[in-house]
Amino acid sequence: MSKISVYIIAFNEAEKVAATIESAKWADEIVLVDSWSTDGTPEIATRMGAKVVQVDFKGFGDLRNQAIAACTHEWIFSLDADERCTPQAEQEIRAITNSPDALDVYWMPRRNYFMGRWIQHSGWYPNYRQPQLFRNGSMSYDMKPVHEGYVLNSNKPIGHLQNAIWQFPFKNMAEVMHKSNRYSTLGAEKIMHKKITMGMALSHGIWAFTKHYVFKRGFLDGWAGFVIALGNFEGTFYRYVKALEIQKGSQWQAPKAPPP
Repeated sequence: MSKISVYIIAFNEAEKVAATIESAKWADEIVLVDSWSTDGTPEIATRMGAKVVQVDFKGFGDLRNQAIAACTHEWIFSLDADERCTPQAEQEIRAITNSPDALDVYWMPRRNYFMGRWIQHSGWYPNYRQPQLFRNGSMSYDMKPVHEGYVLNSNKPIGHLQNAIWQFPFKNMAEVMHKSNRYSTLGAEKIMHKKITMGMALSHGIWAFTKHYVFKRGFLDGWAGFVIALGNFEGTFYRYVKALEIQKGSQWQAPKAPPP
């Protein structure tokens, strides 16, 4: 039987990481890649039998590549700290990794639970990030600081798993706002090469809201869909504003003269 490594990336996820590790205990190896958490996350992981690797955060692309390097088995399954592997997904993963006809890389669908309901629309279902199941060496990540992409090192097509894992992305609005702030800061680095204006920031933000609320039918998810769309507006708008802030740094400094 093929052996599977599960890697989990985390930073200050003490409230979530135990459930994540518990959902992956079927794996042959669990690697927690931590970026020097201060809330007890690595200690929890160690007590639960995971191998803890500390990595300085230099962006999510680098972090995930470091995670791959820490895995020792033939197959790797990527699981974030806010995700849970279901028994159905486990069974499908086991069947694929033990099949002689298995491909090298697979997409994994996710079901998101937010504001007390399972999200059916808003671009959150079926919801994919990078492919999450792959043979060791068949995939890596680009070096983008956030919303990192993947680099396919296989000539085979990418497969699709049918059974979804669960994601619990936010426990409250404070987490929504914190993540929006953090990701917009990291995302600003990706658009620094563009000529940015406040009008551009506003138009991109409005499009992000419209795309998720209207075209991805977020309105069918009730207030949760509205909050998701609004969060996309804010994250996009502030990403461009922060990039502009860096480009026009002198405009944000204290004035040299009193007002007229």
